[in-house]
Amino acid sequence: MTDRIFGTKLYEYVYIRTSVSGFNETTVEHKAVLLRDCGESYFCEWEVYGLANIKSAKKRILVTEKRTARNKSIRSAVKTSIKKVDAAIAANDKEAAQAALKAATSKISKAATKGVYHKNTAGRKISRLTKAVNSIA
Repeated sequence: MTDRIFGTKLYEYVYIRTSVSGFNETTVEHKAVLLRDCGESYFCEWEVYGLANIKSAKKRILVTEKRTARNKSIRSAVKTSIKKVDAAIAANDKEAAQAALKAATSKISKAATKGVYHKNTAGRKISRLTKAVNSIA
C-alpha cells in the first residue's frame, strides 16, 4: 500500500493498533507516515502525521518531548557521577572517592528536587554510595 510522490518522498499507509483505556478491545486507525530518503540508507526518518488534532494535545506532545530530553540528560549526568564514585572506590582512593561522592550527592539531590527521581530513590542511591565510600580502609 505505498505510493511514490515527487522525488524523494514516499507516503506509506500503515495500520496502528491502539488500546482503549482499561479494556482489551483495540481500535484500528489509518495513519499516513512520511518517509524521507537520505542518501545511502533509503529510509532514515519517520514522521507521523495526523496523531494529534487538538491544539492542546499537540502542545502536550511537544512539552513531553522537552521534559523527556531534560530528564534523560539529568539521569545520564547522575549515572556518570555514580560511575566516578565507583571508579574511585575500585582504585581504593579514599580522597577521590569522597570528592566524587560529594559531587554525586549534589547531582542526585538536584535530580530528586526536579522530580527526575523519587525522593526515596535518591536517598537510597546516596545511602549506598556513602556506605561504599565509608567501607574503604
